[in-house]
Amino acid sequence: MEHSVDENNSYPSPKRAWLTVSILLVAYVLSFVDRQILNLLVGPIRQDLQISDTEMSLLMGLSFAVFYTVAGIPLGRIADSKSRRGLIAAGVAVWSLMTAFCGLAQQYWHFIVGRIGVGAGEAALSPAAYSLIADSFPANRRATAISVYAMGIYLGAGAAFLLGGLVVTWANAQGPMVLPLLGEVRPWQLIFLVLGAAGLLFCLVLLAIKEPSRKGIGAGVAVPLKDVGRYLMGIRKAVLCHNFGFACLSFASYGASAWIPTFFIRNHGLTPGEVGVYYGSLVMVAGSLGIVFGGRLADFLAHRGCRDANMRVGLLSAILTLLCNVVYLVDNMPLLWTIMFFNVFTVAMPFGVAPAAIQEVMPNAMRGQASAIYLFTITLIGLGIGPTAVALFTDYVFQDDMAIRYSIFIVASVITVGAIILLAMGLKPYREARDTLTRWGEQQGQPG
Repeated sequence: MEHSVDENNSYPSPKRAWLTVSILLVAYVLSFVDRQILNLLVGPIRQDLQISDTEMSLLMGLSFAVFYTVAGIPLGRIADSKSRRGLIAAGVAVWSLMTAFCGLAQQYWHFIVGRIGVGAGEAALSPAAYSLIADSFPANRRATAISVYAMGIYLGAGAAFLLGGLVVTWANAQGPMVLPLLGEVRPWQLIFLVLGAAGLLFCLVLLAIKEPSRKGIGAGVAVPLKDVGRYLMGIRKAVLCHNFGFACLSFASYGASAWIPTFFIRNHGLTPGEVGVYYGSLVMVAGSLGIVFGGRLADFLAHRGCRDANMRVGLLSAILTLLCNVVYLVDNMPLLWTIMFFNVFTVAMPFGVAPAAIQEVMPNAMRGQASAIYLFTITLIGLGIGPTAVALFTDYVFQDDMAIRYSIFIVASVITVGAIILLAMGLKPYREARDTLTRWGEQQGQPG
């Protein structure tokens, strides 16, 4: 791609840029379907594997999160120097194969191994995707573009609930199936096999992505790993408040969403099929609207001169989410569904602006690694601990399956207060980190 003195002129055409975002969005949707489908299949999987809520939560969260985070940082470094499209394709292939392996699980430890593989494969996607998008859009449109990509979280989670609900409903009527070579397959196993096959076919679509040139401060600069660490230490207050502040929101989000289907089933008498259709549809609509609204709001504030716009949107979302957590204590169903819509909307708002914030404070050659560290933090804390924290409250504090509503409310509310404190503390350090990037560029002969 031709390089230009005017950086904005060197970006891909809007058509090409949005094609890249669209393909990456589909990849993210597939990843979240594979990641979240477990949440609606708690009943049949627990029954077949004879496991508790806490053991189930380890499948939902920790087994996936540990290897997602461990693999993420070296893969983020690869994203800063090698083909990002190739890295994503390899990741999609790995997680799809391991999703299919989950469908063959006969014992609990088989499922653990499969979830570890899914986590390791998915770690390749987002650091490379954030980098591709940052090099495809100028700064004043970046938060919106990354937020559209991040819609995959809610489109994928919603699709997982819808798909899971339909499969559970169908399964109750059909029972186990017999497949060639595989023999008898239970309905929950079939869905993993189908998802794995769909992911492998999608790898061909990735060929339509054209790598944009790397641009911005630090583009084309080879940065040793020790210098990446030194740079991060120089802006550590901003990094810590950002990563741990958004990790608290991730903790609340994953902790709640993992058990919301079970909450509806246990506390409100809905069937899994009903939860899949109603809650899945709500997640797709409210979550997608919320995450894009967050990105648009951040770009609007940035256009008006707000240099910490991404952080401020995160803080606003945390405050609104805390107010909406009352939904778990409501019994009136029309009111519950209304508040749940706004709860999902506000929970979604920060998850596009959070990675966009990283692109604004890091040199180009460090973006993938910084994004991987961010994903390491929010995934290990959010997905790794959130679902299990709720399960531990239910199993060991209340010792009552029906207390799931109180477990979700307490865990989500307490950790959201922590997010509010950290994000508020991070506003000034974040603005200072943007100044640090400008000075670093001047030292490298690349003024901002």
